[in-house]
Amino acid sequence: QVQLQESGPGLVKPSQTLSLTCTVSGGSITTNPYYWSWIRQPPGKGLEWMGAISYSGRTSYSPSLRSRTSISRDTSKNQFTLQLSSVTPEDTAVSYCARDVRPTIWSMSQGSWGQGTQVTVSS
Repeated sequence: QVQLQESGPGLVKPSQTLSLTCTVSGGSITTNPYYWSWIRQPPGKGLEWMGAISYSGRTSYSPSLRSRTSISRDTSKNQFTLQLSSVTPEDTAVSYCARDVRPTIWSMSQGSWGQGTQVTVSS
């Protein structure tokens, strides 16, 4: 059974770049037909899909975040990474990584998820 684990700094200063890594076990990130997504949930708000990287390495991003988001992968470590630049306090959220056969995720009922990690943007 696949397991996903998010890691990264819990606190980031405004204007900096946030970097989060998802480490995957029990399955390869290059296995067809899976997509590997990042999703976040700001306090008091719903889930927001941020972007994904496919089994072949193709990336896709939320239009509202595309200019600030980059997703990459390290197949040797079976990890994929999110970078979000120019963060503001509005980027404070619990961030999740997840796997699904669909390229976008809008519900926790889809696919397999990590437990989530709190990211706070504050000076």
